[in-house]
Amino acid sequence: MTTYRPVWAEIDLDAIRANVRTLAGVASPAALMTVVKADGYGHGAVPAARAALDAGAQWLGVALVEEGAELRAAGIDARVLVLSEPPPAAPAVVALGLRPVAYTRPGIDALAKAVADSGAEPLPVHLKVDTGMHRVGCTAADACALAETITARDELRLEGVLTHFAVADEPDDPYTSEQLDRFEAALDDLRGAGVEFDMVHAANSAALLTFTDRARFDLVRCGIAAYGVPPAPSLAGRVPLRPAMALKARVSHVKRLPAGARVSYGLRYTTPAEGTVATVPIGYADGVPRALSASGGAVLVGGRRHPIAGTVTMDQLMVDMGDTPVAVGDEVVLLGRDGDAEITADEWADRLGTIAYEIVCGIGRRVPRSYG
Repeated sequence: MTTYRPVWAEIDLDAIRANVRTLAGVASPAALMTVVKADGYGHGAVPAARAALDAGAQWLGVALVEEGAELRAAGIDARVLVLSEPPPAAPAVVALGLRPVAYTRPGIDALAKAVADSGAEPLPVHLKVDTGMHRVGCTAADACALAETITARDELRLEGVLTHFAVADEPDDPYTSEQLDRFEAALDDLRGAGVEFDMVHAANSAALLTFTDRARFDLVRCGIAAYGVPPAPSLAGRVPLRPAMALKARVSHVKRLPAGARVSYGLRYTTPAEGTVATVPIGYADGVPRALSASGGAVLVGGRRHPIAGTVTMDQLMVDMGDTPVAVGDEVVLLGRDGDAEITADEWADRLGTIAYEIVCGIGRRVPRSYG
């Protein structure tokens, strides 16, 4: 898409590479999967995947078959795991050479039929066991029967067994250890029944940083940490990570307003003194949350913080510059560093009562990405 608006997100691929190398070192001897679902957590799935593979990731993870198709269309032939069962898309999974997660009999049957119809080689499948997240996955009681269903089908091969943690980003919560207990018991049952599989995986970014020795198994699935964002603020600093995304724009309009002027929709912001208000051509349609101003949100101009003035609108927001000189074309940093000052996705998340994942994933596709 040709763009004319002075708004962009800078994606530092060297930061992704550095983060992946760091995480791979922590995970070793387990292999590292970099999860690139949700367009690489807003960073761009294909560039992020290539950077991660350059830095030593051995697997990629996606949520949707469509996301796997995008990687294949870009010429990426790495091992790609589809993290949720994809029965309607089973033929595409086979055609694209993706590795599916499965956890129901209909899902397993659909995958086997797709292989049989295509005449392809046996498809590697990963069986997901629900140990307490209660989103998707089979029960521990059903794991043996489903695993045997997979191994009984000539079209399929049970490559892996996995689970997912609910509160690994809260290291003091004993629930993760309870999930590990359930998972290890399920693995013992599978092995006791003579079921063979190549690998086991459970840890996400948070579990890698908090349960390194026990949850590592054969493969670690890192998503948010690969992009330089800690899985939770309390885990910041566990390993050195560099944020890979900066969100920037340029001032499009300036005006001088008297003290007491009321700004933007709802007239909820009142200028405390005479000063300059700068308009920036980015808004909630681009991923800047509408409520950010009401929660004390700010931007950086010239290395200094200035408050967002009034409600963020769909395509624009205003900034109270006070008496600080500003001109059309001046750079505005919404996320990232400017001199010694920095605004992070975690800061936005804390102000808005959400998580940094939602912030970076929410930067819209109409914001062009530049890569360096």
